[in-house]
Parts: sequence; structure tokens; C-alpha cells
Amino acid sequence: MPSIPEAQLIRLQANQEHVRNICILAHVDHGKTTLSDSLLASNGIISSKLAGKVRYLDSREDEQERGITMESSAISLYFKVMRRVNATSAQAATESDLSNASPEANPSASTPVDSPVGSPKISAPGEVKAVAEEYLVNLIDSPGHVDFSGEVSTASRLCDGALVLVDAVEGVCTQTHTVLRQAWRESVRPVLVINKIDRLITELQFTPMEAYIHLNKILEQVNAVMGTFFSENVLEEDYRKKAEKKKEQEGKDSTTTGLEDMFSDWHVETQDDSHIYFHPSQGNVIFASAIDGWAFRVDQFAAIYAQKLGMKEGVLRKCLWGDFYLDPKTKRVIGYKGLKGRALKPLAIHLVLDNVWKVYDVVVVNPDREMTEKVVKSLNLKVLPRDMRSKDTRAILTTIFSQWLPLSTCVLLAVVEQLPSPPAAQKIRMPKMLHPFETNPPEATEDWEKGMINCDPSSGVVAYVSKMVSVPLDVLPKNKRKVLTAEEMRQRGRITREQLIASAKAAEIGETGVHLDVDEVIENRARMEAEEKAAAEELEGKEALIGFSRIYSGTVRVGQKLKVLGPKYDPAQPTLHCSEVTVDSLFMIMGRDLIGLDQVPAGNVFGIGGLEGHVLKYGTLWSAEWEGGQNLVGKGLETTPIVRVALEPENPSQMAQLVRGLQLLNQADPSVQVLTQETGEHVILTSGEVHLQRCMADLRERFARIEISMSEPIVPFRETAIDAPAQIVTSSAMSANEAAQAREQQAEKLITKSETGARGTINATTQNRHVRIVIRTVPIPEELKKYLVEHAEQIQAYVESTLGKDMTAYEEQEKIKTKVTQDLATLFAKAGEEWKGKDKDILAFGPRRIGPNLLINNLGVDFQRRNSSEDSSLTIQDLAESVQTGFQIATNSGPLCGEPMQGMAFFVQEVEILEDAQNSSESNEGRSKMAVSSGQLITTMRDTCRLGFLEWSPRLMLAMYSCDIQTTADVLGKVYAVIARRKGKILHEEMKEGTPFFSIQALLPVVESFGFSDDIRKKTSGAASPQLIFSHFELLDIDPFWVPNTVEELEDLGEKADRENIAKKYMDVVRKRKGLFVEQKIVEHAEKQRTLRKN
Repeated sequence: MPSIPEAQLIRLQANQEHVRNICILAHVDHGKTTLSDSLLASNGIISSKLAGKVRYLDSREDEQERGITMESSAISLYFKVMRRVNATSAQAATESDLSNASPEANPSASTPVDSPVGSPKISAPGEVKAVAEEYLVNLIDSPGHVDFSGEVSTASRLCDGALVLVDAVEGVCTQTHTVLRQAWRESVRPVLVINKIDRLITELQFTPMEAYIHLNKILEQVNAVMGTFFSENVLEEDYRKKAEKKKEQEGKDSTTTGLEDMFSDWHVETQDDSHIYFHPSQGNVIFASAIDGWAFRVDQFAAIYAQKLGMKEGVLRKCLWGDFYLDPKTKRVIGYKGLKGRALKPLAIHLVLDNVWKVYDVVVVNPDREMTEKVVKSLNLKVLPRDMRSKDTRAILTTIFSQWLPLSTCVLLAVVEQLPSPPAAQKIRMPKMLHPFETNPPEATEDWEKGMINCDPSSGVVAYVSKMVSVPLDVLPKNKRKVLTAEEMRQRGRITREQLIASAKAAEIGETGVHLDVDEVIENRARMEAEEKAAAEELEGKEALIGFSRIYSGTVRVGQKLKVLGPKYDPAQPTLHCSEVTVDSLFMIMGRDLIGLDQVPAGNVFGIGGLEGHVLKYGTLWSAEWEGGQNLVGKGLETTPIVRVALEPENPSQMAQLVRGLQLLNQADPSVQVLTQETGEHVILTSGEVHLQRCMADLRERFARIEISMSEPIVPFRETAIDAPAQIVTSSAMSANEAAQAREQQAEKLITKSETGARGTINATTQNRHVRIVIRTVPIPEELKKYLVEHAEQIQAYVESTLGKDMTAYEEQEKIKTKVTQDLATLFAKAGEEWKGKDKDILAFGPRRIGPNLLINNLGVDFQRRNSSEDSSLTIQDLAESVQTGFQIATNSGPLCGEPMQGMAFFVQEVEILEDAQNSSESNEGRSKMAVSSGQLITTMRDTCRLGFLEWSPRLMLAMYSCDIQTTADVLGKVYAVIARRKGKILHEEMKEGTPFFSIQALLPVVESFGFSDDIRKKTSGAASPQLIFSHFELLDIDPFWVPNTVEELEDLGEKADRENIAKKYMDVVRKRKGLFVEQKIVEHAEKQRTLRKN
């Protein structure tokens, strides 16, 4: 069909009720981009024959090469519905006939081939009134690869509905869970699309009955996931209500008995959850094969058979999926109890699946041209003879299905009927977005709040920028040559002809004309061409940043002034993180192209220019006339950036270009983090290996456009210690880490082990001998350590509320503080007598004040920094900040390889100010020497913590990936071999029932994961492809300082310890990278040996 005019799409933006904002979500390789191709073909953007092959929305070269989507892409589609309204009926518009403005769309499917019933009769023209309805569908295609989960978050935040695709063979996978949770969190209404049903027929060769059972299992799996989310939500709300009730009863005389309290704990308020589940009878399940271009809902078959079976269409729709059967004698629909032992097929098989299987059988599985012609004739389709003579059976299949069950028609009609319009969606989504911690959000009182909830285009502007998109300057409409329409070219031709006629008439009457110099004309034309070429060269390679946005209220116009609220914007401090911008340009995003707009009303997805320098990754646009503002930035499901590399230009003089390129990359990619380390290195943090490769390609080809050298991937470790016999050599680790300084301190006996104290107790004195401290280091019990690791956000809120930093969400922070305090008290009490009650003596968490390490006051007196007063005497409270700073430095950089510690507690046993300092303080010199003493105390505290750590048995903790692999049985052994070679371990393995696929779950160290995906694909010939998600840090139970000591060990391994110490290998690699001392032995000629020291 011809392409839809731009003016028609722009006109539809104003009709909010006929706008749909949707995204396509799924696991990787489940067919999202192929499905979107078929939808684009319905608008004439690409040829229907190329749908599924051209992958139009994968506009990047590396996306096409890899065959996966890496960036969210948006496009606006036109959809027209011809609704047939019965003029004589009291009911209005219950059935619909579709016209997708394409020649292949045939809404009234005829009778399936092996059905005993015939085609329904079409009503007479006088009884039917046709009403045309036009819709604008803003579609966003999102990635499925786990490395690009940040793109899924940006897509779901902008949309009101989602098409969730599930592979009919693979079923529910890891990312399916993730995208369903994201849709649930954002209150996005989903429609389930079970794709690749053709694989059940051609690959697995299922019968219709086997396929029916298999599809029911997939529906059960998806509904189980949705039920989990619902139950979590109900339990969370119930917990909040009980907490509020308990708070109200505090201070009052409670008359309830213990039995009543127990019953109240059992009772959970029941809620209706029927609306969250998927079922074909509800119209929210689509069965499809995107590659073959067909899809259907049971509604379509219900409309075909209702009249012949003498049933109401609504009743038949409910019976077309489930345990319902057609009695061949009575021609009535019966339930399971009515079978009475007869072997009847369910209606879903008899009336639906059998027909689809029959078409595949005669066209692809067992090609039979005569039977194919009969099928086409019985379906009342018009297929050209040349198409029927085609040798390509897939082409014939696509031609038949595109007329019988066109995919675009089915999917877009489901979008229009099942997914809400912006005004309907925002009434549900906005209260939750504005009041995320409220079970029952309050009524809207402010004008801006009412405007957002009602999606009012006449209100002030409120919009959300979900990400910044980098586009080449020559793609912008103002820099492109305007393509004239046929009417404009005809108008230009008329003007030229009129000028020629006028000049001819002037020559007849003898008027003198202007002499034309041919050389001058040629010169002018050459000059104009040179200017155009220079302008094009100037634009080449340059990028502009466009905000990918959704407007919730008002109408944004070009030239309008708006406020930009950053992610850290606080309504209590309206001047901070707030800036003013002028809207430079507005765009309708059409995949690779942009259409310029003058204005965009509420409820639409659009692009906005002029935000560069004001929005880093995401932000909120607010009407300049309104005071204050509301931050709309929410939490997504971005994967933790775990892989980092250091970058530098190969030509040092191009450092400025690299810095500029990193700034652009940081803005254009929502998942990347760009850092400049203390050493001056430029470092990027990415979600995984594929994400890293995409970032490097962007830097080299688009943003920096220079040659860049990249370090080996830097993988984080954690340092911890366990209660096990320490190796003798661990005492020398401190000297290896801080060689010169430690030797001096130990020579002067400034830092020594305690002879009488418990294990891990260290006595230390500052170099000026003014302050003496005693610190005892103890590993934190496992349960308490797990809590500190998993509740980092709550710990941060607890610390901020304690320090009084953030008073905006005071009530919420108080709730968090109370809960964390109660949890810590319980966990400390469980840890043993030594820990009981110590939760009240916590001085600091570390590192960075929120980490899983504790500094605990065991002095018996208050050890908080005091306010300055007239008393100039030096007390131990004046040293509290220095002790805490030393603790933060030590936990941020441990003694093994300078990595952060995890799970260590440091008890401050003694802090003593020695006589020299006291004498100085009496002569008013104490305060003047405070700076020197505090600085020395910081380094002393740092070294004391590190030495106390080494008194225990130190261990490294490895960052671990959770690895999910689906593969067939014939390559299972090869998959296991690759995982074992990379020191992974298998957690779980199961065979997916009804399929030849095994689902494997494993853990893999991040440090061993580079090249893992390519390796496993090579070994299995592409039959297995892993999904790697960062999981946690896991203990590597090997002492990095272990050497053979006993007679048995020396006999087995020899003095050289032939078995490689993996922990020491990892530790030395990190130390070498950081420039720390590494002890290496170099063996030459098998016998001769020498030891070299090198940095």
C-alpha cells in the first residue's frame, strides 16, 4: 500500500482517545523486530515480502550483523477500522470488520477446510452502517538482551500498553520474567503474543492436540508469573496496613487478646485478580507466526462460526478455548462432563488449530498443489496463478495467510481494543507515579496534578524525558533536502510555464529582455553546488542529542520556555538541579527518520531538541509558569554495570576528542557509566560484554571518531576473612602492601599484635606518639552480613536520616529507619552474646558510609565528634572523625589487592591520648597540633584495620554471573565442558516438557566470562546461546597465601607448589594492574632459578 502522508499522522496526534502508546517486550530472539516489520508493512513503510528480513527498526550496522536489537526504536503507525454497526439493533457496535488500508487485509475469513459448517452470510447492505475510525499507534521496539535492560525501562515508562512476546517452543525465559515485572511496576497493561507457532508444526512436528496442551502450559506459566506479582503486592499492602494500625495503637490501652492478634495475622484482605491474567476468551492472547505473517485471536473464529452454530458470538468466544467440545449429533457445545467417555476434540482444536495445521500440511510439510488450490478456494481467497506456481513454498504460505489471517490486522486491532488510550491510562498510572508509597493515593488538588491525571492538553506542560538519543546532524529535517510532493512539482511546473508564456509575449510586443551571460550562469551553479557540498561535509560525522519523551499534560510548542528538573530535584529546594530551556525543535520519531513538528499535545511520544547540556540521561520537563515541580524519574530494572575498562587514545594529542566522545556516550546510553579515576584514567562501566562492544563501536565510529586503545576488562572483587587457621605468610602481606612505611612502623613497634587480646586485636600508636588505639577485627556473622549486602538502599536512607541530610521524605525515611533499627537489633541478638546490644553502638558503615562493614564503639563512653567550645583541651571525641575516616579508607581498599572489604566488623576497644599530647594541650598547643595528630591517626587507623584483617584467614570474593542456557540434548555435554573449563558450576537442569530443549542454570565468575558466549556458540555450532546476568559476590574458599607446609603436601606438590593457586593468581593480576608489589618467581632452563622483583 502507499505510504501514509505525514500530515495525516500529525492530525491524529490531537485525538487522544484514538492514540495508543505501546512497546514490544520479550526475551532475546523471540521475534520482536520481525513482528514490528509486519506492522510497518501494513503502512507501506517496507514491502510485505521483506517483512521479517529487512529488520527495519534495527538501524545500527552491528544490530543487523548480530541479529539482535540493542537500542529502543520508535515509529508511529496509522490504523483504520471500519466498524459495522447494526442500525436496527439496540446494541451498538459489538462486532467489527477491519480494513487496515492494505489490499491484502481480508477481515472476513471464510470457512476452514475441514469444518462441517459453511461460510456465514453477510448482512444486507441496508441493515449495516459502516463507521470509519482512525487510530495513531506509537510503537516502541525494545531490546531483549539482558545487557540492554535499561532500554526496556525507558520504553515501558513512556507507554500505556505492551505486547509481551513468548516463543512457543522456548516458553517463559529469564527476560520474560524481567519485562513482565517491569510492565507490572509501571502499571502498563500487557497483551500476550505467543509467537513462532510455525516451529511447533515444522520443527517439533506436533499434532494439533499436542500443540494445544503445550500452548496451555505456556499460558499457565505466564499467569503464574503475573500471580506472583499480584500476591507480592497484596502482602506488601497488608504489611503497610498492619504497620499503620500498630502505630495508631501505640500509647493506647490495647484490649485485643493474643488470639485476636493471631487471627488478624492470618487474615489477608481478598482482592479480585481476574483482570491480571491472560486467557484467549478475554481477547488479550494472540497466537502468531511473525515470520510467516499471520496471527489470530479466538474472536475471529467466533465471528465465523457463531451464526452457523446458532450461538451468540460472545458465548462462543468463551467456549473456543478450554474444555469445551462440539457434540456431532446435537451440534451443541458441551463441557467435559458431557463427554461420557467419547474421544472428542476440544473446540479450539476442531475449529481453530486443525485448520492452521491443514494449511501447513498441504503447502510446506507435504506440498500438494491440487490440495493447496482446494484450500484457497474453500477459504474464498484470491491468489494469483503466478503465486501458486512459485517454487518457494514459504512464499505461497505467506500469500495465503496474509489474506486469511493477516498479522498486522489482528495485532493492531488487539492494541486498539485491549490497550487503553492516554486519558484512560493516565487516570490509573499517574496517581501511582506521583505517590509511589501510598496504598490509596489522595485526591488531586494541584492544577498540574489534575492536568496529568486527566491528560489535559490545555493545562501546563509536564513531560518526561526517558533517555537522550544521539542522531547524525544530517538526519534532522532542517538539514535534509525537502522532497517535493507530486502536487508541489505540478505547481512548480505551472509557474515555470507561465513565466515562459509571459516572456514569449514580451518578445512579440518588442520589449527588451535581459541579456543572459552563459558563463555567469554556469559559474553561479558551480558555486551553489560547492556550497551545498561544503555544508554536507560540515554536517558529516557530527551528532545531535534528541530527548526521547512522553508528554503527560499540556501542549509543548517550538520556542516555548520550560523548566528541566534533574533526577536529584527536590521540591523543598526548588533552585537546585533545575534549569530553564527553550524548545529548539520537536519531532515525530519514525524509526531512522524524523518528522518536524510545530507542537505536540498531551498523550503522545515525541522527540525534543534543545536539551543538550541540561539533561544528562533523563529528566522532567515542567511548565515555566508553575512554581516548584514534581520529579517523575522512577526506578528501572537496569542491570548492574559490572564490566569496566580504561580507555586512552592511541594518539595522545586526541585526548580532548575522547573526553568529548565519552560525554556524548554518557548522555546517549542510559545504562553506561563514565568515570574519571583518581589516577586520571577514563573508565567506562558497562552491563556486559555485548554492551561493552557496542559502546566501543559508538565511540570509535560516531562520538569520538578516533582510534582508542582499551585495557583488559577490569572486574571487581571483594575482600573478606573467615574464621580459619591463618597462613604464616599472611603477616608479611602488610609489608608487601605498604613496604617502606610498614617496615618503619614495625621497627619502632608502633603497630603490633596484642599479646593478651582476642584474635584480630591490634595495638597502634601514631608516629608522633600522641594517640594510642586498640582495634579488634572480627568477621561479621553470615546472616547479618547478608542483610547488610541486600539492604544497601535502606541502609543509605537510615544513614541519611541519622545525619539529617535529606528531609524531603521525612516520614518515609523515619519508617525505613525504624524498620532497619528493629532488623539490626534482631540480627545482633541472634549473632551471640558478643554482638548483643552492639547495634546501638554502630559508629559507621563502610565503605562510602553504606557498605557491608561496621565500625562499632566498644569504649563504653560516647565516641561522637563534639561541637567546638571554649574548652581547648583535647579529648577522644575530637578524634572520632579521624578514626571513622581511616575506617572508610581501609574498607574501600583492602590489603590483598586494594579492593573493597565485605563482611568485616572493627571494634574500637581503646582510644587514649598520651601524656605528651595532654601536656601540650595544657599549654594551649594541643589544638594547634590537632591537624597533625588527626592526619597521622587516619593512616594509623587504616593500617591497623588492614593488619587486623590479615590476622584472620583472608579470602577473595568473586563477582558471579547467573547463566541461563537453553540447548538441545545432543550438545549438552559440550555446554557442560565449556562451563567447567571456565570454573562455573551447574545449579539446576531440567528438560522442558514437550520439547527437546534443556534449560540449564549455572553460576559463572565474571572474570572468566569474557569470550564465553562466542566460545559456547562455536562449540555447539550455534545451538546454545547464554544469557548472563550479574547475580552476587561469592566466596572463593582458597587462601591466596597458601603454600605447602606439611610433609604430605610437600610430597604431593613439592616446594614449588605445582598446583596453581587460583586466588593468588587473581590477586596478583589486580595488584599488577594497580601498580602494587607482586612477588613472582621466574624459572629458567628447568633447573636454574632466580627471583625478580618488578612492579
